[in-house]
Amino acid sequence: ACRKRAAELRDEKLYSQGHERAEGDSCPICLLAIPFSTDIDTSARFYVCCMKTVCDGCCLAAQKRGLDKTCPFCRSHVPSSETGVLDLVIKRVAARDAEAI
Repeated sequence: ACRKRAAELRDEKLYSQGHERAEGDSCPICLLAIPFSTDIDTSARFYVCCMKTVCDGCCLAAQKRGLDKTCPFCRSHVPSSETGVLDLVIKRVAARDAEAI
């Protein structure tokens, strides 16, 4: 009986050592895990102003509050053109931001 219980405890310890999800896999606003999906557009949105991926629920909540054209995390204006997006990334790289590099 003791050997069986020792084996069970060893298995519990072994199985409880799972891999943790990366910090970027959770929404920075609600802290819930962003579901894995083959199509990222259906579960989250990436914002270049702060280099954060925000879940659809938080994006929708911000939109309902009238923050349509701003980032739900940093509240900065979201550029509508590709040149504006590129300018933001270049600015963050020039500031030596590790997430932008």
